[in-house]
Amino acid sequence: MLIDTYGRVATDLRVSLTDRCNLRCTYCMPEEGLQWLAKPDLLTDDEIVRLIGIAVTSLGVEEVRFTGGEPLLRPGLAGIVERVAALEPRPQMSLTTNGIGLGRTAAALKAAGLDRVNVSLDTLRPDVFKTLTRRDRHKDVIEGLHAARDAGLTPVKVNSVLMPGLNDDEAPELLAWAVEHDYELRFIEQMPLDAQHGWKRDGMITAGDILASLRTRFELTPEGEEKRGSAPAERWLVDGGPHVVGVIASVTRPFCAACDRTRLTADGQIRTCLFAQEETDLRAALRSGAPDEEIARIWRLAMWGKKAGAGLDDPSFVQPDRPMSAIGG
Repeated sequence: MLIDTYGRVATDLRVSLTDRCNLRCTYCMPEEGLQWLAKPDLLTDDEIVRLIGIAVTSLGVEEVRFTGGEPLLRPGLAGIVERVAALEPRPQMSLTTNGIGLGRTAAALKAAGLDRVNVSLDTLRPDVFKTLTRRDRHKDVIEGLHAARDAGLTPVKVNSVLMPGLNDDEAPELLAWAVEHDYELRFIEQMPLDAQHGWKRDGMITAGDILASLRTRFELTPEGEEKRGSAPAERWLVDGGPHVVGVIASVTRPFCAACDRTRLTADGQIRTCLFAQEETDLRAALRSGAPDEEIARIWRLAMWGKKAGAGLDDPSFVQPDRPMSAIGG
């Protein structure tokens, strides 16, 4: 079991498969990209599967989310999914992706055992997409979403970040589109995880702003905390249901008290929080020949030291050195 001193138990493992990405979203990384991890520093497929196996069979992890960077850029992704699906007990598996490669991979990933996907899409306007991502790939993302739905990777969740002066007027339009296509839309407050360190709290679109905009067109009924559990998104029924919309308010309505996550970076580090400054090295233990029991012990110790919260409301908050692409969102 991965328990911390506040009594929280981590059952949800986020696994970053690569720090690389084929977009250059303005809230994540600079246009020229970043200094990527050297290949020898990345965990191998066997190392990833072994660590997930330890988490699932020895540490109580029940859900595995594959992230990046962009996880579809990882060679052998379908093989990793297939091997994790064979674990006993079998964890629930999902993938967070920008959707660009999903059109050609969705069916294979479903066949390998993937349960569902989260796709990032911030706008329905191709010109705004190009401005936000610095790439002209809007059509590919839309096609990827359709392919995921058709392959049965459901519910297909769409993650959207609203940026001032770019797409901050699109919330109602995005929700109407998601309802039409049977996707579950979730708005995410912009978080301080950009490589340029340009995030400013007083300039972000808040959960309150998003909900006010949605209510100009839709009736929203709260689902309530009982249904939410440890999920990061607060959800509302749209016009009485059955469709729902979620808001992940990491900054203005933090949910740290119910956090059930542990994170593994692409180079084999354990992070107890997306905003943590400290990491615990599992790669070194793996490559020095440590048995599973020792790796599990190191992992438990790392999670025992998890802090009470992310500290975003603390004036002394220091943004993590790693951008979101290297941590796994």
